[in-house]
Amino acid sequence: MAASGSPNPGKLVGKIALETQLGALLGDTRIRLLEAIELHGSISQAAKTVPLSYKAAWDAVDAMNNMADSPLVERSVGGRQGGGTTLTHYGRQMVALYRAMEKEYQEALDRVSDRLGKIGVNDVGEFRSLMRRMAMKTSARNQFFGTIWALREGEVDFEVSIRLDDRHLISAIITRDSAENLGLAIGKEVYAFIKSSAVMLSTGDSIRTSASNILHGEIAKIHGGPVNAEVSLQLPGGRTVTSVVTQSSIERMALQPGKQACALFKASDVILATFD
Repeated sequence: MAASGSPNPGKLVGKIALETQLGALLGDTRIRLLEAIELHGSISQAAKTVPLSYKAAWDAVDAMNNMADSPLVERSVGGRQGGGTTLTHYGRQMVALYRAMEKEYQEALDRVSDRLGKIGVNDVGEFRSLMRRMAMKTSARNQFFGTIWALREGEVDFEVSIRLDDRHLISAIITRDSAENLGLAIGKEVYAFIKSSAVMLSTGDSIRTSASNILHGEIAKIHGGPVNAEVSLQLPGGRTVTSVVTQSSIERMALQPGKQACALFKASDVILATFD
């Protein structure tokens, strides 16, 4: 949860982020995006309502689906209306939970503001500053939440297997010191981050690679650029992994939405984090 300032220096205005199994990714902007998707049934229209760019809206949807136990948003294709985007039952539950928590949180902050205001305005400012420092952001495009399934100890490194869901496991290799600092243990919940530049794509039937992680899925969208393109691969179950590849690779591999592909990345490219 985070608190932000208001024109009144003696008042705290709260904005919350749910830190359940969704991680710290379900905040005010994304809740408004979910509400707009529910209202309009269209990601492009929802993005305009928030407002967000079309790409930022899809990135947010991918991130939320990746961190959730079950997808919050699902894409529908075909039909008389040409398809669209809708919230799942789980997504509607999360929106309702967020709004209920937000109301309770703001009422609690009002009481705290009143008490701190009697002590001194500077105390409120210091509290806001502390809350800002506690917020974490990362540049890693791929962010997953899971539970440690296995630990294999080596002389120098630890190999960590993280179960994302019933279908998917990913592996990370970290140093012994890092494993001890994070307090890793079987069953512990962790976050895994992988930069999109570290993710390779393949469309071949037979793959020989040194990469420990291979995730199969279907290309959901391609965001092109003058030199590179961002390719999002949707996995069974709703999670998404994103790779940055060159435009020449897009053409050579004939990549397009709907095509089957797999994402590959090394265990050493996975960064782990805990929030306890």
